[in-house]
Amino acid sequence: MFKFREDYFFSKMNFLQDFFFPNRCMGCNRIIGSDDLVCEICFGNIHFTHFDFDENNLLKERCKLLFPVENAFALMQFEKDESLSRDIIHQLKYENRENIGKILAKWTVEKINFKTEKPNLLATIPLHPKKLKKRGYNQLHLFAETLSEHWKIPINHTILKRNIYAKAQAKRKIEERGKTQNQFSATETVSDKHILLTDDVFTTGNTMSAAVWEILKSGNNNKVSVLVMAVEY
Repeated sequence: MFKFREDYFFSKMNFLQDFFFPNRCMGCNRIIGSDDLVCEICFGNIHFTHFDFDENNLLKERCKLLFPVENAFALMQFEKDESLSRDIIHQLKYENRENIGKILAKWTVEKINFKTEKPNLLATIPLHPKKLKKRGYNQLHLFAETLSEHWKIPINHTILKRNIYAKAQAKRKIEERGKTQNQFSATETVSDKHILLTDDVFTTGNTMSAAVWEILKSGNNNKVSVLVMAVEY
């Protein structure tokens, strides 16, 4: 009886929240479902990359210039000017909308079909402890955990630790972005794994490169593939 009343109470609370504070499309402010991010019309305005995870694409070519990579995929284009993809990432990272990661993961699994070797370990780029405390969450965790659950791939959020507290790439001067020496350290030895390393935005590639090299040198016979929410052209 108590469980029934508890469920009823929370369902009523959710109804009242949806009624008085409805979820609105990030593109046009139209009222949308509570589990949606944008309306159908604005969804068509998002600049998806249409990359193939298992074939050559722009992101993979850029990664190959910096580190050994098996495969690479970016969900969206991250334009320098105002765009819906930029707004989505900004809301995820800075506006306490962690649940956006789950939606982006749903979009990702709809676009990736592993045709070749499937990675056998998921990992995320870590935040510095000070930034994690300030933000309250790592914007990649729910994203990666949703992918892990769908693809049945184990996940390890702590394979790396970030040593340097710095501003976000987008807020740093271009000449400062290359300073990635000792940015990460491996926390454990991982060997004989094909690791799918996730991040939010691939800009210069310096952060991803520093993380990948740390993984590769920390163990034996590891391979790395890259998955990002968006790539900046």
